[in-house]
Amino acid sequence: MSETSSFDFNAFIQESKETLLNPKSYFPTMKLSGGMAEPLIKAVIYGAVAGILAFLWGVLGLGGVAGIFGAGIGAMALVWTIVGALIGLFIGAVILLIISSICKGNADFEANMRVTAAVMVVMPINALLGFTMGINSVFGMIISLGVNLYALYLLYHGLTGALKANPGTAKIVMYVLAALLLIATLAGLSTRNKMNRIMNDINMDQSMNIKEDSR
Repeated sequence: MSETSSFDFNAFIQESKETLLNPKSYFPTMKLSGGMAEPLIKAVIYGAVAGILAFLWGVLGLGGVAGIFGAGIGAMALVWTIVGALIGLFIGAVILLIISSICKGNADFEANMRVTAAVMVVMPINALLGFTMGINSVFGMIISLGVNLYALYLLYHGLTGALKANPGTAKIVMYVLAALLLIATLAGLSTRNKMNRIMNDINMDQSMNIKEDSR
């Protein structure tokens, strides 16, 4: 309880700015101990902000789906981004722990959890730029890819700066993850294009049926 009540929101804002804008200097100086309450609170805040932004874009029809459906999806996103942030924090910490061990870095779970929570600062950024999906789905996915690649850049500095992992090995792991991220994005674009073609075909069939019925 004392850990939660002593959470410094001003320090959280400053640390978030430093993580985003100056990761090379921030990660070597970040705290790696002090309890798990702090990274949990960080994850909840990042998830909540991301969820609020997703809800906003849904209401405005800028998240790729407009109207009542957009608002409904946004409302679901508001809840699931917080839940997803907490689940992602623990899963991400385990994955980072494995990567750090491979790279001969810090194998303490709390330390890896804190680095994971710090990197989650990209969640609100990704959500903030989510309106680009409403402008153009391809453009939106490219923007999302850029944000995720920047998250890998932050992760690299977290590994080498905070967890003292071997820079050479960490760089190879980041290249592999970046390649997998690119492949996943291309696969997503291909799937989206196929879905768009199917929906266009359905709309065309419905239009033809309406015209025939009117005759």
